[in-house]
Order: sequence, then structure tokens, then C-alpha cells
Amino acid sequence: MPDLLPEGTLEEVVNLLVRLVEAAGAIVIFAGAATAFVRFLLAAVRGDGDGFVVVRLFLGRFLTLGLEFQLAGDVLRTAVSPSFAQIGQLAAIATIRTALNFFLSREIERERSMVGDG
Repeated sequence: MPDLLPEGTLEEVVNLLVRLVEAAGAIVIFAGAATAFVRFLLAAVRGDGDGFVVVRLFLGRFLTLGLEFQLAGDVLRTAVSPSFAQIGQLAAIATIRTALNFFLSREIERERSMVGDG
């Protein structure tokens, strides 16, 4: 049975998708950081101490989403004929990014509950 799509072509398509997904993650992180910076400056000018916590929560949500996009790009990268080395790298990257995401999400929830209590 002939291949539906030659492996070389499939790799090129997947590589393009990886770049698009990783670019989306970078754009999300940049947009969040730029917006958070503006909000930080506004809070500093107003002297709003609680505003900094709100800015951290805002930025944390963007970082979490951006990390998810980056992880999706890593998963896509190993979608076509992965070697054991690539699978090992994906496992290490996924573990690190998942841990970062977990602790970041936990910090966001902790800060959110402190803002809600105060």
C-alpha cells in the first residue's frame, strides 16, 4: 500500500506546525509580559501595593498558557518517527515544563486566595 504522505513531506509539515505553535506560545508570553509591564507601571504610579499582586496573577496566567503552547510544540516535534533520544528529551522537557506549570498555577491560586481574603 503506498504511503499517503511521504515521511519527508510529513516531517516538513510537522516542522512548520511546531514553529507555528511555538510562535503562538512566544506571542502569548510576550503579550502577557508587555501588558503586565504596563499594568505594573500604572500600579506603581498610583502607589497601589495590592496592584502588584494582581499584575503577578495576570502575568502568571499568560506564562502558564505560553508554557502549554511550548509543550505542545515539543510533543509535535516528536510526532514523526521519534528516536529514543528524542523521547527521552521530550520526557525531560515535559517534566520540567509541567513542574513549572504546576508550581506557577499553585502560586496563582495562593495569590488569588490572598487577594480574595483581603
